[in-house]
Parts: sequence; C-alpha cells; structure tokens
Amino acid sequence: MEVELLLLALCTGSGLGFLLLAVRSVLAALRLRLRGLRVMGVVTARGKADRRRGGLVMFADHLGRSLVLDPGRRGPWCGLPRPGRSVPVVYARNRPTSAGLWTVRYLLAPAFGWFLSSALAFGAGVLVTP
Repeated sequence: MEVELLLLALCTGSGLGFLLLAVRSVLAALRLRLRGLRVMGVVTARGKADRRRGGLVMFADHLGRSLVLDPGRRGPWCGLPRPGRSVPVVYARNRPTSAGLWTVRYLLAPAFGWFLSSALAFGAGVLVTP
C-alpha cells in the first residue's frame, strides 16, 4: 500500500511538472508571436567536418549584426528548407542569440513533447493505483 502510494505521488508530481513545462513552452512561443521580431534568414550548409544533419540559418538582427542559428536536432523535422532558401526567424528584442525558426512545428515541438511526457506520467499513475 505504501509503495503504491509513493509511486502514485511520484507519477502525479512528475506529470504536473511536465505539464507545467509544456504550459511554459507554449507561453514562450506565444510571447515570441506577440512581441518577437521576425526577420528572414538564409539556410546555409554545414561544414564538411560537421556530421550533423540539417543546415544553419544566417540572419541579421535589428542592430545589423550577423548571427547564426543552429536549429539542432529539430531542424530537419520542423520545416527547415534546403540550403540557399530563405526561412523566417523570430527572436526577442533583447535576446537575438536565442532565436528560433518561425514555424509552428519548431516553436511548439517542445510543448508537444512535454505534454506527451505528462500524459505518460499521469497514465502510469493511473495504472499504479489499485
């Protein structure tokens, strides 16, 4: 009985934590939509020594500085076009180094992952209860 209660508490706590992270991620995407600066960037190929998939995005911020955005693992799955094409980039005015692609899949993919983790944790909690 005590072990089941402990597992239920752990599943519920982690589910609530994951759900909080999902809401936080959605709010960050909404904040970028409302107050973020949108510019166009150009996709460039990675160097030959870099074995990761996808390209890099070169863009200029509102002060004219050239910056590079590395979409990372989410780039190929979240709508990054081929090298040479342009793509919209969004960033907060005071933080251009933490820019992101202006696509729904790129902005909301973390929220979906956290929500899915939350659902799995809550589901595990339901299975643990007698």
